[in-house]
Amino acid sequence: MPRSTLPASPARGMSLIEVMVAMALGILVALGIVNIFTTTSSSSLVQAQLARLQEGGRFAITSLTNDLRMANAQYCSNMGGPSAGLSNGALTLDRYLRAPKVILSGATLQAAMQDVTTSWGATSGTNTYPAAPTTPFILPSWYGMRGYDCTTTACTPVDPKGPSTSAGVIPAQGTATGNRVLGSDILTIRYLNGTRGWTLDGTGSTMTVASQVVTSISLTQKTGEPPVTDIKSGDLMMLADCNASQVFSAKVAGTTITADSNYTTLSQPTGVSPRLFDFNRDYQTVTYYLQVVDDNDGNKTGALMRRLNGVSSEVVRGVERLDFLYGVMDAAGNTSFRTAADIDSATSCASSSPGTLGSDPGCLWRSVQSIEVHVLMDGQKPLYALNNGDMQYQYYGDTAITGLASPDDANRTVKPSQQGFDNHMLRREFTTLVSVRNYNP
Repeated sequence: MPRSTLPASPARGMSLIEVMVAMALGILVALGIVNIFTTTSSSSLVQAQLARLQEGGRFAITSLTNDLRMANAQYCSNMGGPSAGLSNGALTLDRYLRAPKVILSGATLQAAMQDVTTSWGATSGTNTYPAAPTTPFILPSWYGMRGYDCTTTACTPVDPKGPSTSAGVIPAQGTATGNRVLGSDILTIRYLNGTRGWTLDGTGSTMTVASQVVTSISLTQKTGEPPVTDIKSGDLMMLADCNASQVFSAKVAGTTITADSNYTTLSQPTGVSPRLFDFNRDYQTVTYYLQVVDDNDGNKTGALMRRLNGVSSEVVRGVERLDFLYGVMDAAGNTSFRTAADIDSATSCASSSPGTLGSDPGCLWRSVQSIEVHVLMDGQKPLYALNNGDMQYQYYGDTAITGLASPDDANRTVKPSQQGFDNHMLRREFTTLVSVRNYNP
């Protein structure tokens, strides 16, 4: 029986309408995926900036705190020493202030200290600092601590670039990479690194004394002490005990140290545990300031810089603003927080060195008992997906602003755009109160 033959079905594909519908659905799905990816990516960048802000802020505050609490620290500085004259007449009333007695010229001292403070004889605000002493003197108050309040145009009490002999100690203000960040405060502190030095125990390292005057010091390096070869003729040395300290210029002959005969003789220590320190190395000069840095992609931010004995190093990036307030106590026991210009303008203080340097300008620097620190951190890289609400922040220095405000708010004392920084970053303020352990009430 013959097989029946059926007509073949006609070939059939997708219509144009079906193709267009499928393409539209595909585009919608792709847009959804892209939107999810963009949102997730933006959220990830925000979280990364927040983490960077927190880490950088804590690190900046920790570094500042560790140094600031040491301001004015001397060897055995928790002991005041006698307040009456000694039988040999050495150092007498000056020692209770715990400031070193300097038995060389003021000019020699300043040249050795990597100084960024007011030079001898300079005018600072309403004060005129004394001329460089040529006879023994007590280390002035402003050497232990000195701060500077800076706006976008100037600093008070002075611009802290240093005396003419050390111009450029720290950068001038500006918006270019390497400049000091506009509107950021500066603070210099000094303290003795008590972990160094040579112990004068009378067996290894010894002093030769005649008529209560130290004629020579013979050093023998013990475990943990610096090499004696570190000391060079002309270095400044500090002879200290738990009563007082004296700074002198050294003459070196092998392992024997004598005081330069051009200056007053070195008095015999009368306290306990005498030690000899290399003043040039062991007396730390630390300056904190902000510097403009670039990430090589054209993104600028500020870096917290720590300058130690003339060498600057970067602590952490992402710091836009830095402000200090200084706490001092009045006769009634009330503590007030003042600006650097306020502290520097004082000329009559309970802590002034008796009978030295005249009116003792800036004497309140020695009596600062606490320092209030304010740091503004940014995320370092712009996030252009941020809206105006995301970019708002609050900072202590903008006193005319209550609550959060945008970066370019008209009431900002210092705007990121003035500093050369992009507005499109997250910003957060960090603050702390540092107790100064070695202030003189």
